[in-house]
Amino acid sequence: MNDHLPGTTVRADLSRRDAAHELLSPMFLSGGLVLSQVSALSGLEPYTVQNWVKRGFLPPPVHKKYDSSQVCRIFIINMLRPAMQMERICALLSYINGDLSDTSDDSIDDFTLYGHIVRQIGGSGGPLLPDDWREPFPGAAERIRQVMEIIVTAYRASELQRRADELCREIGI
Repeated sequence: MNDHLPGTTVRADLSRRDAAHELLSPMFLSGGLVLSQVSALSGLEPYTVQNWVKRGFLPPPVHKKYDSSQVCRIFIINMLRPAMQMERICALLSYINGDLSDTSDDSIDDFTLYGHIVRQIGGSGGPLLPDDWREPFPGAAERIRQVMEIIVTAYRASELQRRADELCREIGI
């Protein structure tokens, strides 16, 4: 299994229950990250992130800074790219959070969603949603559960494919 937070260049012990929040929360104490920091953390070229903003995959930065939800949305998209087409990734995220360029209609914050994804991938499990979370509309919790299962399955499939490719290279195929 990968030793990085999914969709990032950040090394992490994914078996730690709150690995994502422990590593990411301090990064946002100053109010957000600039594009060069997001690029370094995600391994993406700056123009890719800017293109995703232009295409409405995430809200634009405020005062040239990306907040924790925007950055986690970038990580989620980036981790799924090897396994899914962008249109399907965006459809999945829209299924739970509506218009991707507007956070006011989100049923779950992307920072929270990403933390739960990392827990599932790392095997530390735990409740899918925080105890104080309330469904913004009937069926929201079930939608989140379905999308989480798809995301984790797609990520694991891409990791297996990556490993199969490594093994093929080792034997010269």
